[in-house]
Amino acid sequence: MRLLHTSDWHLGRAFHRVNLLGAQAEFIGHLVATAREREVDAVVVSGDVYDRAVPPLAAVELFDDALPRLADLGVPTVMISGTHDSARRLGVGAGLIDRAGIHLRTDPAAAGTPVVLADAHGDVAFYGLPYLEPALVKDEFGVERPSHEAVLAAAMDRVRADLAARAPGTRSVVLAHAFVTGGETSDSERDITVGGVASVPAGVFDGVDYVALGHLHGCQTLTERVRYSGSPLAYSFSEADHRKSMWLVDLAADGAVPAERVDCPVPRPRARRRGTLEDLLADPGLARREDAWVEAALTDAVRPADPMARLTERFPHALSPAFAPERAPADPGGSYAGRLADRDDQQVAEDFVAHVRGSGPDDDERAVLREAFDAVRADTAVREVAR
Repeated sequence: MRLLHTSDWHLGRAFHRVNLLGAQAEFIGHLVATAREREVDAVVVSGDVYDRAVPPLAAVELFDDALPRLADLGVPTVMISGTHDSARRLGVGAGLIDRAGIHLRTDPAAAGTPVVLADAHGDVAFYGLPYLEPALVKDEFGVERPSHEAVLAAAMDRVRADLAARAPGTRSVVLAHAFVTGGETSDSERDITVGGVASVPAGVFDGVDYVALGHLHGCQTLTERVRYSGSPLAYSFSEADHRKSMWLVDLAADGAVPAERVDCPVPRPRARRRGTLEDLLADPGLARREDAWVEAALTDAVRPADPMARLTERFPHALSPAFAPERAPADPGGSYAGRLADRDDQQVAEDFVAHVRGSGPDDDERAVLREAFDAVRADTAVREVAR
């Protein structure tokens, strides 16, 4: 059985205020075309279909467009809810949609009830484990201490119990949305730390043929049978070097799971660069980045004038400029009180300006600061006399 594993669509998400719905629609078209051209038998979507619990209307319309396109291909789709989805909203109409071959699994209580598909070699049981918030599902799974590992282990116990009761040779696929130990994170995933521990060991999923993970945005292989597909688009500059893709998995009759990566369309490359403004504007090696979304960390000792306007002259799609001046580190042994000792209010304020801007105030700015402090002192004196 040939599976197409994807996750973390985050429909409705923007990239530094850049609308990505067009790029997300292009991905959906690519997904449908891949399913058709590569003769896929099932699509699995491992959570975070939407970017937030109440998605914008345009994102809902895109999702509503994707489902019938997959159903028209006759390709069954199994989908779970993730940390960003509202499980209840995503699961509305699941019973009816199920008849069209779109299987939404958003209820933790149904973790041990699979979607069963068949190929020439027998049945394949697909178990959908939506994101399990420990505090909310601990009673359902009968765990004493709510933790990610405890609730996932309990859910997997149900999976293994159901699988053991099925005909010998039944193969199995688990969809889960979790942070599994060994996975590499990026800046755009939601923190799911509970009690200081967010990750679960891959061994929790022992006993099944393939585990289709969602949550982390980088495509990665944790074991031969446990993989993240990653997000189809880069949603932060920390993903600038990611190769965005889906997994095409051939589940063999003996349970072997050879897999191939299928690249996703790239609407525009991302680039992170660091240097002074003048260096970034003059570097001939950056010519190939002029059409990219660029994050520039400016290392100028003094904040340059109009940095964004100047950056966009060369990099029209520059986003999120940051000021990161390279300065000598402060004395780590000096306390804050020690640094302020014997310094009056005017000097402290001037030091603050120098710290933030990279250079101290000029004569006119010093005069403004002096007038401000004089006004405060005069007002304080009047209040004291009034008492």
